[in-house]
Amino acid sequence: MTVDVSGLADLLREAAKAEIMPRFRRLGTGQIHTKTDATDLVTEADEAAERFIKARLAESAPHVVFIGEESVAADPALLSKLAEAETAIVVDPIDGTFNFAAGVPAFGVMASVVHRGETVAGIIYDPMGDDWVMAEKGAGAWLKRPDGEAVRLKAAPPVALGDMVGMASTSFIPKPIRAEVMGNMAKLRIVGCYRCACHEYRAFAAGYLHYLMYNKLMPWDHLAGALITQETGAYVARFDGSPYRPEHVDGGLLVASDRDSWETLRREVFALL
Repeated sequence: MTVDVSGLADLLREAAKAEIMPRFRRLGTGQIHTKTDATDLVTEADEAAERFIKARLAESAPHVVFIGEESVAADPALLSKLAEAETAIVVDPIDGTFNFAAGVPAFGVMASVVHRGETVAGIIYDPMGDDWVMAEKGAGAWLKRPDGEAVRLKAAPPVALGDMVGMASTSFIPKPIRAEVMGNMAKLRIVGCYRCACHEYRAFAAGYLHYLMYNKLMPWDHLAGALITQETGAYVARFDGSPYRPEHVDGGLLVASDRDSWETLRREVFALL
């Protein structure tokens, strides 16, 4: 792998300071646009931040395939290059765009490095807290701050089903089974949703959550977080138990403190998915 992961982390921070934070709570109506529906938004900040990151990577790592959420929105065929690329960098310029547009301070910038079809690094930068949660495969997951401080992260210890606290994205559960699946969630202690995968993954990695569940799997939303949570010691798999890979865009994703917790959640709560 020929990507400077620390440099990539710094680049996400630079993009946030230059293009995202100056626009937070300052967007005009003409700077917010609907993509697929009223809850799926893109803003001038998303587009500007992605251009910033893409341009800098073209200078520093011209050999790398760039896969950005907004670039794929403009050219869907770009996504197919992820599986065949020697090395690719996948970027979500603002994860939690709905929150960002609404002035809610729960959003972030994510990037992952994919080498020969495997996620080998993941970075989640929080512009509000000015820190990163990041991991390289086999090296653990870390909270890192600009002053150089680094804290190793570990998944929460497993607990009984009725004590589990976590996050579940319910908007993509098929309507015919949504009521039953959500009824099963009553078996859990807390089911939340930040509408921002990056902060859900960060909360899990910090040991505050016992599970995460997602149906829709776009790589910019989940590659970084899936690697980070695995590096905390968590068990991560698609609903059928298979490993989650960069080319997967369906099949769901379930993250749990350990494999036994994963199996319990799958059987008792998410069996219909």
